[in-house]
Amino acid sequence: MDPGFPPEDIAPIAILMDELRSEDVQLRLNAIHSIPTIALALGPDRARDELVPFLQDSVDDEDEVLLALAEELGRNFEEYIGGKEHAHVLLGPLENLSSVEETLVRDKAAESITKIAAVLNQVQLEEHYIPLVKRLSLGEWFTSRTSAAALYPAVYAKVSSAIQDDLRKGFTALGADDTPMVRRAAAKWLGPLLTHFSQNHLLSDGLPIYRRLQSDDQDSVRLLTIEDLIVLAQRMSPVEVKEQLLKQIRSSIVDKSWRVRYMAASHFNELAEAVGIELVREELIGSYIQLLKDNEAEVRTAAAGQIPGFSKLLDKEVILAKIVPFVRDITQDSSQHVRAALANQISGLAPLLGSESTIEHLLPLFLHLLKDDFPEVRLNIISKLETVNTVIGIELLSDSLLPAIVELAEDKSWRVRQAIIEYIPLLANQLGKPFFDEQLGNLCMSWLGDTVYSIREAATVNLKKLTEVFGVEWAKVAIVPKVMGMGQHPNYLFRMTTVQAITTITPSLNLDIVRTDIIGPLLLLANDPIPNIRFNVAKSLEVLAATFSTTKEGRDLIEQQVVPALEQQKNDQDADVRYFAVRALHKAQV
Repeated sequence: MDPGFPPEDIAPIAILMDELRSEDVQLRLNAIHSIPTIALALGPDRARDELVPFLQDSVDDEDEVLLALAEELGRNFEEYIGGKEHAHVLLGPLENLSSVEETLVRDKAAESITKIAAVLNQVQLEEHYIPLVKRLSLGEWFTSRTSAAALYPAVYAKVSSAIQDDLRKGFTALGADDTPMVRRAAAKWLGPLLTHFSQNHLLSDGLPIYRRLQSDDQDSVRLLTIEDLIVLAQRMSPVEVKEQLLKQIRSSIVDKSWRVRYMAASHFNELAEAVGIELVREELIGSYIQLLKDNEAEVRTAAAGQIPGFSKLLDKEVILAKIVPFVRDITQDSSQHVRAALANQISGLAPLLGSESTIEHLLPLFLHLLKDDFPEVRLNIISKLETVNTVIGIELLSDSLLPAIVELAEDKSWRVRQAIIEYIPLLANQLGKPFFDEQLGNLCMSWLGDTVYSIREAATVNLKKLTEVFGVEWAKVAIVPKVMGMGQHPNYLFRMTTVQAITTITPSLNLDIVRTDIIGPLLLLANDPIPNIRFNVAKSLEVLAATFSTTKEGRDLIEQQVVPALEQQKNDQDADVRYFAVRALHKAQV
C-alpha cells in the first residue's frame, strides 16, 4: 500500500476489489452498481488513474456483471472522472467489453461507447475514438468486428472528410466480412450510417455496400437490408430509385426466404412512402398483392397489417379494383392469424372508400368476419367499429353485431369474455341507450355472476364506465336496483360482487342515489356472517367517505350512518375486518 495515501482514501477501491473477487455473483453485481459512489469518494484524479484501469482488467467475470459494468460506464460516468475532457479514458474498459463472447454485453458496451462519443471533442475523436473503431474493425475475433459496426454512425458526421473516407472503407470491409455475424451487424447499422453520407457517397459507397449485403447468401443478413433499402429510397430522387433500386426491391419481395419477405411485408408502408407515388402505382401495387397471396401465413399476416396504410397512397378506384378483391380473399384465408390481422385493419379502408363503397364492398366482409369461428377475429372487428360507425353508422351492422357479442360473452375462454367486456362501453356509446338497454343490459349484469373473479371485476368496472357514458339517472334505473338486489343472494360470491360493484361505481354516482338506494343495503351487509364481505364493506365505506366528504350533506351522511357502522366493525372478532374498519374510520374522520 502506498504510504502517501491515508487509509480512509485507500478503503473505497480496496472494498471494490474485495467485493469483485467475491464468490457471490450478487455481491459482485452490487459492487459494479456502486462504482459511481466509489468514483465520487476517490475524486476525479484517482478515479481516472486507479479505478478505470482496475475496471479495464475486470472483464473476466459472469456475463451479468459485465453487462452491469457496460451499462454503468455509459451513464454519464465521465462526470466522476473530471468531465468531458477526460471522457475518452472510459473507452479502454468498454473496448475490452466490446470483444467478449456474450452478445448482450457487446451490444451494451457499443451503446455506451456511442453515448461517450456524443460528448467527445474533435481532437478526442480523432486521437482516441477513431483508432478504437479501427482496432475493433480489424480484430482477430468476429466479436470485436461485430461491435465495430455499431460505432460508425455516431461519429461519421463529426470527423474530417479524410477520416470519413477511411470510415467508409472500414465499413465496406465489414460488409464483405467472411463471418455472417459481422455482415449481419453491418446490415443492421448501414441504415443509420447512410443518413450521414453525402449524396455523392451515398451512390458511390453506400449503394455498393447495400447491394452486396442484399444479395448475401445468408437470409439473416438479407432480412436486415430492408430497412437499409428504405433509408436509401428516402435519400434518393424517384428517378434514382427507379434506376438504382428497382431490381433490389423486386428481389426482396420475391426472396426465397420467407423471413426476408416477412420483413418486406412488415415495412411495406414505409418503403412505399419512401419510393414515391409514381413507383407505387407502377410497381408496388403488384408487389403488395404478391405478398398478400404469399404461401407463408406469417407473410400474409404482416401484409394484411399494412392494408389501410398502403391504400392511403392509392386512388379510390385503384383500391376498389386492385386491393378490395384480395381483401375479400383474405377473409376466407385458411390461417386464423391472417384473418385476425385483417379484421384489425379492414375498418381503416372505410374512410378511404366513403359511405356508398363501404356499404357495397366492405359491409359484407365485416358481417362475414363477425361470424368467424376464431374469437380473436370477431373481437378485432368489434374493437375497430368506431371507424366504421363514423362512415356508415352502426345500424347496418347491428343485426350481426348482437349475435357476435353474445357468442363472445359466453365464450369458454375467460380471456375472450374479459376482452369483450372491455369493448362494451365503446359499443354502448355508438349503439345508443335504447338499443343497449334492450339488447345488452341483461348481458352486462350477467357477467357479475361469472365463475371467474377477473370477469366479475371487469364487469364492475364496465358498469362504472357505462354510468359515465349514459349518465347517473340511467344508472339509478338500470344498474343500481339490480346490483343491490344481488346483495340478498344466498351465495356469498354474489353478495361480495354487490359490495365490490358499489365500491367501484360510487365515485360516478351522486349523493341522492347513495342515500336512497345504496347505503341501507350496504350497512346490512356490514353484519354479514362472512368476514370477507364485512371487510369489503369497510373498504366500500372508506371510498364512500373519501368521495362525499367535500359537501355538508355528504359529511352529515358519513357522521350519521358511515361512522357508527365502522365503530361497530372496529370491535369485530375478525382481525382483517378490524384493520379495514380502523383505516376507513381514519379517512371518514379526517
